[in-house]
Amino acid sequence: MSDLQISLIIIGAIIIAGVAIFNWVQQIQYQRNIKKAFEHDHEDALLKPNKFISKEERIEPKFNHQANESELEPIVPIATEDIPTIPAHISVTPTHEQKPIHIDSVINYITSITTTDLITHDKLTELLQQKFDFGKPVTWYGLNRDLQAWEEITIETLHGRGFYSQLKGCLQLADRAGPVSEVNLSKFRDMVEDFASQLNVIAECPDIAQSHTNAITLDKFCADVDVVLGINVVSKDGGAFVGTKIRAMAEASGFKLESEGMFRFRDENNATLFSLCNYETTPFSPANMRTLTTHGITFLFDVPRVANGEKVFEQMAHLAKLFASTLNGIMVDDNRVPLSDNGLKRSKQQLKNIQAAMSAHNIPAGSDVALKLFV
Repeated sequence: MSDLQISLIIIGAIIIAGVAIFNWVQQIQYQRNIKKAFEHDHEDALLKPNKFISKEERIEPKFNHQANESELEPIVPIATEDIPTIPAHISVTPTHEQKPIHIDSVINYITSITTTDLITHDKLTELLQQKFDFGKPVTWYGLNRDLQAWEEITIETLHGRGFYSQLKGCLQLADRAGPVSEVNLSKFRDMVEDFASQLNVIAECPDIAQSHTNAITLDKFCADVDVVLGINVVSKDGGAFVGTKIRAMAEASGFKLESEGMFRFRDENNATLFSLCNYETTPFSPANMRTLTTHGITFLFDVPRVANGEKVFEQMAHLAKLFASTLNGIMVDDNRVPLSDNGLKRSKQQLKNIQAAMSAHNIPAGSDVALKLFV
């Protein structure tokens, strides 16, 4: 190897090391700058009392990459008569001091089995193994003989529990994939009745036709309120945002990069409040953030899955403005038309109308019930 080749190799190594050190210094500077930007006081929606926050495929209308600002007209709350009048939930309160289990009849087809004999583990195993056979989630609850308390029964916890004198089997009526089919409702009822016959008792099973009608009505309502609001931040001059700077800003703001290819902003209960993704098709990942460039980023707010939505949306909009200022970008709608404060107000009003309609139907946004439906 000649002296020239050796010199070129040494020079190349020095250049690569210099670029790596420069990127590292830049990332540290970006983190410091962003942390300074967040030192001023502003109202933090995450510190507000949150009544419905709990312990994330059909998404219908979007304000992301298909809709523009003009489509964000307020949704009129749907009349409560559209869904049959049924109790919001059945509360089963155990005799011991324990949190009651709520079996929600708005979103479930609920069957009941009562016997004078105890239902043993071996009889329940086959029943529980069929929970994935009906196209929608199935949950079983049992009245524990020893504790005299209702508890959820799963294959994993079955043999660590006692025996049961009563069972309730619940088949969810709808989710983002649509309503449960009448065929699957019938199959579930038949399975419950067959199991009851083995115990020489009769199961209580609601009417299939009416339950399927309830499922269709529930699904229609869910489709009407299933909205994702988005705020896009793009470069003012057509330039590109650098991945290292996006990541530094996101992490300094409280986001965490997750496996789905986006950053998520979570609350103290680990519930996702909003997300940050690439405006372009390339997902974010730890491997590509050092070399990635993009012409925009998008903040996403999944309306039915977030409680206290108005305040959380304000928090997301505040962060979007900070990102736009720091990145020398501008907030736009999906037609790349600048997004004004009035546009944000219309989005927030749409959000308020949706979440009010959900509360009126006993499905508060961000509640356990909503998280089961909108998944």
